[in-house]
Amino acid sequence: MQRRSNAYHISVLAVLMAIIIIQNIVPFFGYIPIAGLSLTTIHITVIIAAVILGPRDGALIGGIWGLIDWIRAFVAPTSALAPIVFTNPLVSVVPRVLIGVMAGWLFIWFNRRKQPTLGLTLAGVAGSLTNTILVLGLIGTLYRNQAAGFYQLDLSKLMPYLLTIVGTNGVPEAILAGILTPLIGTALLRFKRN
Repeated sequence: MQRRSNAYHISVLAVLMAIIIIQNIVPFFGYIPIAGLSLTTIHITVIIAAVILGPRDGALIGGIWGLIDWIRAFVAPTSALAPIVFTNPLVSVVPRVLIGVMAGWLFIWFNRRKQPTLGLTLAGVAGSLTNTILVLGLIGTLYRNQAAGFYQLDLSKLMPYLLTIVGTNGVPEAILAGILTPLIGTALLRFKRN
C-alpha cells in the first residue's frame, strides 16, 4: 500500500510539473486573453498540487512556475515591464511559492474539520488572491516609479490602478480557481484514497 501511495505521489507531482511547463510555453494555455485582460490559469495547477500533495509540493510546483517566469524575464519577456520587475525573484518566485503554502494549509485546516469541499473552494480563492495581491503589491512597493512610467500614470494614481487590476483580473481568476479547484481536486482526492 505504501509503494502505491509513493507511486501515486510521484506520478501526480511529475504530471503537474509537466503541466506547469506546458502552461508557460503554449500560448493561451496558461494566460488567456479575454477582452483586453490576461487571465492567469497557471495558479490553478499550483493550487491543485497543494491540495492533493500538500503545501510542500504545492510550494515546489509554484516555485517551478516562478523560476520559469524569472528566466523568461531575462530571455523572452512577456511585456515591457517584465524585465524590470520579474528579474527580481522576490516578485517572480516568492508569491508563486506562497500560493502552494497558503492553499495547502488552508485545505488541510478545513479537511481536518470534515469540510473538504469548502476547503477546496477557499484554497482555490485564497491561493489565487495570494498570487495577485503579492505580485501587484510588490510591484507597487518595490517598483513604484518604473511601474508608474510603464503604465503612463502619475505616481499618485499607481496604487488605485493596481487595485483596479486586482478587481478586473484578480477577482475573476479567484472565482475561476474557486470553481475549478473543487471540481478537479475532489476527483483526484477520491482516486488518491482508493
